[in-house]
Amino acid sequence: MRDPKDPGTLDIGMSTLIGYARVSTPDQNMAMQVEALKKAGCHRVFTDVASGAKSSRPGLDEALAYLRHGDTLVVWKLDRLGRSLSHLVQTVEDLRERGVGFRSLTDAGMDTTTSSGRLLFNMIAALAVFERDLIRERTKAGLVSAAARGRKGGRRPVVTSAKLARARRLMDKSGLTVREAAAAVGVGKTALYDALRAEDEPAAGVGA
Repeated sequence: MRDPKDPGTLDIGMSTLIGYARVSTPDQNMAMQVEALKKAGCHRVFTDVASGAKSSRPGLDEALAYLRHGDTLVVWKLDRLGRSLSHLVQTVEDLRERGVGFRSLTDAGMDTTTSSGRLLFNMIAALAVFERDLIRERTKAGLVSAAARGRKGGRRPVVTSAKLARARRLMDKSGLTVREAAAAVGVGKTALYDALRAEDEPAAGVGA
């Protein structure tokens, strides 16, 4: 939607390119992304300084509210938009339902305003669902096996840095919940929650 108080939005044509750029920390340079988006023809670019796992992104929220039917949301790279693969797929699906296209400048062919781009995105979405379901099936099988050996839930081994990194990858890339990721790496859900919170708190202190 356009802001009626913004005169620059009143004479825009039916279709507009709107950019979104994100960096994880303030010391990272966002200028390259913004410049590329403007060069691609974006009328306006919204920005965020937030890590990929953060759910709060005011800039993205603004961009999504600003978009209208016929517009295209443009990012420099796919991982600038989604917190995880499943979040990316859901966001682009929501845009599609609103009649809004999606384009990535550096991911070849990723443009849902074209038939080939829509096909490519549908393949990515199908793979995301397949990967998530496969991991969940393996996790359930592991829990059943553990229960059969007499290890029913309860306290899990300590969350090592390696297990924490693997759990975060499963959450970010495959869309697993904290409970599912904890089961997949063999630690307790509460312990994983605590480890994730402890890892995020230092970053939050510097605006990540």
